[in-house]
Amino acid sequence: MRARPRFLAILLAISLLALAASTTTCWAAPPSSQSSPADSLEATLAKVVKIFGSGGVHNLEGYGTGLLVSPNGHVVTVWSHLLDSGDVSVVLNDGRRYNAKFLKGDPGRDLAVLKIEGDNLELPSFDLRDIADASPGTRVLVFSNMFKVATGDEPVSVVHGVIAARARLSARRGAYGATYEGPVYIVDAVTNNPGAAGGALTTLDGRLIGMIGRELRNTESNTWVNYAVPLRQLRTPIADIMAGRFIPPPSKSDEANVPRFSAIDLGLVMVPDVVYRTPAYVESVVPDSAGAKAGVIAEDLIVFVNDELVQSNRTLKLILGRLESGDSIRLVVRRKEKLVPLELRVPDRRGK
Repeated sequence: MRARPRFLAILLAISLLALAASTTTCWAAPPSSQSSPADSLEATLAKVVKIFGSGGVHNLEGYGTGLLVSPNGHVVTVWSHLLDSGDVSVVLNDGRRYNAKFLKGDPGRDLAVLKIEGDNLELPSFDLRDIADASPGTRVLVFSNMFKVATGDEPVSVVHGVIAARARLSARRGAYGATYEGPVYIVDAVTNNPGAAGGALTTLDGRLIGMIGRELRNTESNTWVNYAVPLRQLRTPIADIMAGRFIPPPSKSDEANVPRFSAIDLGLVMVPDVVYRTPAYVESVVPDSAGAKAGVIAEDLIVFVNDELVQSNRTLKLILGRLESGDSIRLVVRRKEKLVPLELRVPDRRGK
């Protein structure tokens, strides 16, 4: 079920007040040079904006969230249908509304950069030079305009959660795969809600960690994915777009002729992919192939490839499809009751 934002915002406020009033282990009395948790919360809210644009058809909402990343009004958000009409408006935390111009975007990273139309704005903004990293177990806050709770000077919704994992995104929207397949933070909080995309994932003291991604489902489990893209993955293209020197990366069609690999290229004949989650069992191994030389045998179950969990034949195809000529591969196979580590190298096609 999806979260009820008003309830979550109230619950978060109660939790923060309780933490502030409890032992100094959780919230020590800050020195005069530091801000309190409440001050950090208010400061972060001022850097998150509400975005309104295209939508209203085919269950596509006409609202979203963005992050102010410069005092001059540069806004970072996700690449989405909101930008299709070119008529985009941005509402600040204090209720001021501005038109915004789409500068450029990187569809491969689900990234778009807007510029608020106005001079001498001097807006509060996130400093992209001060990006925080997070590890599993890190307590975080999520700021977003989910469910269009905020339309004017109302604050966006705030959710408290924990970083559950850092993993590579394998997800889809409807029948189409997600364009971004890089590392993401998996969050133990409900972030996958209408309007939340483009929101901020921060530390408890307000340092920016990531940007909430679009509504997507996991390709294997078909469940909604609560995730954020690390800002370290986006910082360089954002800076390049703001400076006017961004060059879009090659599109998927431009990469169509780049050699990609499958199990058979390694000499592995997998069992037929007859159900949605067919286990990655090896049916046979081609003699003298890379797989044979590495020690793979028939009836091995491939469990990990380069530390990525292989949940099915489909997952294996996705992982192998990202490999390049000459890459090394670390396999872990289940052989009867044992886990066996193996190493092999992708055949080098560059000379062909």
